[in-house]
Amino acid sequence: MFKKTSWFKKIALGALVVALGLAAFPALGASAAGLNDQTTPPANQPNYARLQQVWAREQSVYQREGNALSKASGFITKAQALLDKATAKGWDTSAVQAALNAFAAAIPAAQTAHDAGASIISSHAGFDADGNVTDRATALQTVKDLRDVLKNTRTAMNGTGKALHEAIKALREAHPRPTPTATP
Repeated sequence: MFKKTSWFKKIALGALVVALGLAAFPALGASAAGLNDQTTPPANQPNYARLQQVWAREQSVYQREGNALSKASGFITKAQALLDKATAKGWDTSAVQAALNAFAAAIPAAQTAHDAGASIISSHAGFDADGNVTDRATALQTVKDLRDVLKNTRTAMNGTGKALHEAIKALREAHPRPTPTATP
């Protein structure tokens, strides 16, 4: 008569045909809006994500600059105390002293240049309180103004921070810390 495998093949083939047939028809129908539909499509809002990111980044750079400038006087005092100790040991600290003096002299001009950014950030023209763009043209000008403040602050420092760092590095290389000797 009939073989068992042929019945199994026929049932599996039939189930496959039914599954494919059901898959061809959508489960839910799509319908178009009626003629009396009064809803309006969403307005095309331009994407200002990049401008908002630049604004947030410039504010964080401004904050870091402000923190560094506020700590500068304490740093100068500590550095001068260490230079005095090194001079007392007989080390030549003239290069570091000159770099520290130049750094200290640049701080007031940098602080003055930096202070101009406070009013720009507080007014945040073109941005709302959350940093979202409200007026593109005004926001662009605000970003440019804050960028100029950051640039003027760096220009006022005139590389004195880097020069001081290099002078300190040279002094440390000339006078390395003694290595502890192991006691037997």
